[in-house]
Amino acid sequence: MPLIEGRVAELLERYSGAEASAAHLLCDRYEPGRRAFRIVGADLRTNDLSYGELREESERFAAALRSLGIGPGDRVATLMGKSRRYLVALVAIWRLGAVHVPLFTAFAPPAIAYRLQGSGAKAVVCDEGQRHKLLPGDDIPANPDWHTITTGAATGDALSFDALVEANKPGIPAAQTGGDAPFIHIYTSGTTGNPKGVVVPLRALAAFHAYCEFGFDLRDDDVFWCAADPGWAYGLYYAVIGTLQTGVPSILLEAGFTPELTMAVLGQERVTNFAAAPTVYRALRSSGLAAPKSPGLRCASSAGEPLTPEVNEWAERELGVLVHDHYGQTEAGMLVNNHHHPLVADELKPGSMGCSMPGWKAVILDDERDEELGPEEMGRLAIRLADSPLAWFPGYHGDAAKSAEKFTEDGNYYLTGDTAKVDGDGHFTFSARDDDVIIMAGYRIGPFEVESTLATHPAVTESAVIAVPDEVRGEVIEAYVVLDDSHAPSEELAADLQQWVKQRFAAHAYPRAIHFVDAMPKTPSGKIQRFVLKQWRIDELDGVQ
Repeated sequence: MPLIEGRVAELLERYSGAEASAAHLLCDRYEPGRRAFRIVGADLRTNDLSYGELREESERFAAALRSLGIGPGDRVATLMGKSRRYLVALVAIWRLGAVHVPLFTAFAPPAIAYRLQGSGAKAVVCDEGQRHKLLPGDDIPANPDWHTITTGAATGDALSFDALVEANKPGIPAAQTGGDAPFIHIYTSGTTGNPKGVVVPLRALAAFHAYCEFGFDLRDDDVFWCAADPGWAYGLYYAVIGTLQTGVPSILLEAGFTPELTMAVLGQERVTNFAAAPTVYRALRSSGLAAPKSPGLRCASSAGEPLTPEVNEWAERELGVLVHDHYGQTEAGMLVNNHHHPLVADELKPGSMGCSMPGWKAVILDDERDEELGPEEMGRLAIRLADSPLAWFPGYHGDAAKSAEKFTEDGNYYLTGDTAKVDGDGHFTFSARDDDVIIMAGYRIGPFEVESTLATHPAVTESAVIAVPDEVRGEVIEAYVVLDDSHAPSEELAADLQQWVKQRFAAHAYPRAIHFVDAMPKTPSGKIQRFVLKQWRIDELDGVQ
């Protein structure tokens, strides 16, 4: 459709030019009095942040960062929850032409240190409650290469965020870096090896903006709420950046998720456009809570894991709308969607994640040959790059081998690593991941990272991590463990292993169950067969049921 193609071309021109400026595009171009975010606390009290306030406060903080020697291309990390200071920090980083490194607040020191050192971060901004994770220890060096800035009082080598903002004057102009300049440096998990760095160029904003328009159908009069955590790609790309690039007023909830609070916010703020992981909708459904009387909800979207059919049976009855399933990746943004925009909207097909998004062309490739398959044939979900002007991923930072795995040998296709099929009308249905990455409550968790953490426990000889179906979270992590001869299985040891993962990797990624075994099922070459362990567990659960 010429109208859609023209809009994609317009967005590419806006974000790809040599004079493109992140802070201008995401903040400074708006009228100062225009509301950017309504920040909602756990007590439902609200605090509005205007674009004028965001500009002035980010200029002050940018001046502080510049005084620390930070400039274009330098990496600055945030270890922060959703808050006003978090938004100010982001725009300040981009105002200097620096690069944002998101750190999930559930990460433990080893995961944090890996990302700080791998990105070469020159500073990290943290909430006071996260400060202890940055203190010198086994993983954090005594004299790190980065400055630490805390939202609390200055202590030791840590600087005070508020004091820096107060001590500096506004007036820092928005750096013009151009569309090819790095903008975000984010890490994504895989089955094997360490997390991989994805450097997002500024021109990727064209793809993010296109999704906000075609996927969400964001409108100027919407009240938008994307409940995803900005420590991960979907929350950062759309809960934060999607708001700033479209100018649609958005909700930022400072508190953690509960069904009661979510329903209250939907009703109090009269949210019209809502996005969350399927686990949020499943938790709302399981809670038995009644939806707000007149929520005004116009669009509901989900992403991060497949949407199961019982969600829409509930949503249509309780929310008055159907939830639209969307599919994407850290390395691309959103690729296949059940779009809300009238120009590309279609009837929902149960189990389908939708059609190719404008600016992208999804196809199914044969498992062995790089040849496109016809309708209803299962194969590798791929993106035909020649017909995908919004594509921006060049490969993983400093990892040529892993980068090569994401493209066909001729470079014509980007490989998602997932399997799917497409029907004659262009609707895709997800089948499985080619790897063993676990998606729990919308978070991608690499088994390797959990297994590597378990391996450091003195009792563990060998471990393997699998995903087990869960009604609310979609999947949960469980671990199979082989102990050394000096330790015996016990409930106390299982609890200790769970705590070990919480403290040394991430609080959200601990195994919900520990299974002690004498040996692992392996291939003749010695590779652990996770699929056998998963089948054992499924058979066991079926037997119990």
